[in-house]
Amino acid sequence: MNDEIREKTTEKPDNIKRGIYILPNLVTTGSLFAGFYSMVSTLNGNYSAAAIWIFVSAVFDGLDGKVARMTGTTSKFGVEYDSLADLVAFGVTPALMVYAWALKPFGRVGWLAAFLFVACGALRLARFNVQVNTVESKRFVGLPIPAAASMVAATVLLFHHLNRLPQDFVQNPYMFKRLAIITLIYLLAFLMVSNFRYYSFKDPAFIKRQPFGFLLLAVVLLIIVAAEPVVMAFAIMLCYVLSGPVDFILTWPRRRRLEKAVHKGHEAIHRDGD
Repeated sequence: MNDEIREKTTEKPDNIKRGIYILPNLVTTGSLFAGFYSMVSTLNGNYSAAAIWIFVSAVFDGLDGKVARMTGTTSKFGVEYDSLADLVAFGVTPALMVYAWALKPFGRVGWLAAFLFVACGALRLARFNVQVNTVESKRFVGLPIPAAASMVAATVLLFHHLNRLPQDFVQNPYMFKRLAIITLIYLLAFLMVSNFRYYSFKDPAFIKRQPFGFLLLAVVLLIIVAAEPVVMAFAIMLCYVLSGPVDFILTWPRRRRLEKAVHKGHEAIHRDGD
């Protein structure tokens, strides 16, 4: 992932004439290919496949940074290449998919929503690139663009899943599809450029020692995901998307107390100075 790679990259510029590292950039190319093939699937009207290929791209995107660090092949070239690949695979691709699938009937409002998603994704990537050394390493500022794209893909798959259920179980699941999608796109665009903080999963808890019950919980979760992968993918992504605003609300009282304490400290310093 671009967010993970850049933090490990030194300030020394690369000399491209000396060559580039093949393995991590090949993984990044895999992410770019999956994003491109998702667009091909969209143009062919196969939206379920398009959504799945976005998830495939996200898997590659999560691996390239880890491969670079494990093999000691981090580079500024790789970081920039990964950032550009992210914009295509997780910005342009999902925007094109949802426009063709649900937003086209809205006309100008529809394609403007799709463009806003791309623009906010680009701004999110650019902001991270300039703030990488000034923010908390375990938290992202704003919803990461791969998560936003995965949320879009999970929503598309969920609607297709509901459409295959018996009609006596669900009545016309497409009745509110267009309104739900355009609302989701605007929400995700806002979250990407917001100041809400999201967990980065750079130091996941499952790689450390955990109580035995943690393993049992993980097994149960794995079984549930295997039983209903589409529903669980949507639920997991929705929980992550909402985690930023929820964390902001829950930590608001503590932040306010801290701000007041800092303000009182500054006032005390000024009084002593006078």
